[in-house]
Amino acid sequence: MVRDRVTRGQAQPSHTANHPFSWRRWLRALWAFSRPHTIVGTTLSVGALGVMAWVLVAPGGSPLALLGAMAAALVPSLCANVYIVGLNQLTDIAIDRINKPHLPLASGVFSVSMGRWIVAALGGVALVLAALQGAILWTTVALSMAIGTVYSVPPLRLKRFPFWAALCIFGVRGVIVNLGFFTHFRQGLKPESMPWHSIPPEVWALTVFVVVFSFAIAIFKDIPDLEGDRRFQVRTLTVRLGPRFVFRLSLWVLTLCYGLMVGLTLLGLLPSVQPLFLVVTHGGLWGLLGWMSRRVNLQEKSHISRFYQFIWRLFFLEYLLFPLACLMGQ
Repeated sequence: MVRDRVTRGQAQPSHTANHPFSWRRWLRALWAFSRPHTIVGTTLSVGALGVMAWVLVAPGGSPLALLGAMAAALVPSLCANVYIVGLNQLTDIAIDRINKPHLPLASGVFSVSMGRWIVAALGGVALVLAALQGAILWTTVALSMAIGTVYSVPPLRLKRFPFWAALCIFGVRGVIVNLGFFTHFRQGLKPESMPWHSIPPEVWALTVFVVVFSFAIAIFKDIPDLEGDRRFQVRTLTVRLGPRFVFRLSLWVLTLCYGLMVGLTLLGLLPSVQPLFLVVTHGGLWGLLGWMSRRVNLQEKSHISRFYQFIWRLFFLEYLLFPLACLMGQ
């Protein structure tokens, strides 16, 4: 039913139809289509895992070789990122006209055929470029794209179900990205260093943190989309249990993330990090999270959206703080 409604509501006339084509306008629309916060997250995660592979496995390796490997892996990763978020927009046009009317497809800046062309082209480029760099990177990129496809596209359209939607998001962001890219970089920097399946405890700690954090993002992201999801019968956790319950659950999950990282550090289970730095930064961020949460009025969609972006910034920050803690611990 959702698919039928979306299909019938596809084509609004573009408000740019009477204007001459402009590459600047088109690139701005493409940037919005790519969902910039996910682009930033992908870029930081690839960079962080490259640095961690260098620090934990091959500290004597060439920094230039590392930068080259990270740049080469980043291109197919970003293409896959746009494929995933673009596909989601193509299947949610009618819903986005309520929840996110500024997006290019929802506003009519991009036609449906243009959106499909971008998704297909970048999806193909992602798979080809990843395959040229080896089986590990190709598997990482292909799995991410496959999960992104079943998340959005009928008949499965797993985003309709809270458990499966959350599993898709933290499965990709947490498990596949962290373990896949670390293994890819480690094999490239020092293939003889250890078996491919042997992962240092610091990488496992970051992976667990991101998995749990991504679960909080997965359930929180539906709070500002309540109106559209309810109208099109997308039974998210927010639709079923209400925004206040989901907001509080997200805060508890995020508190667990920071508490877990501090606890692992204090117990000495992360030998390669600088413990004081990690404890102080994560304790401070937990305090900031609590302070910011008290300023949110759940009746104001703008408050919810700003806090959601704040959560994403905390997510980005982890991919800066944790590699830095590893560098400082050497």
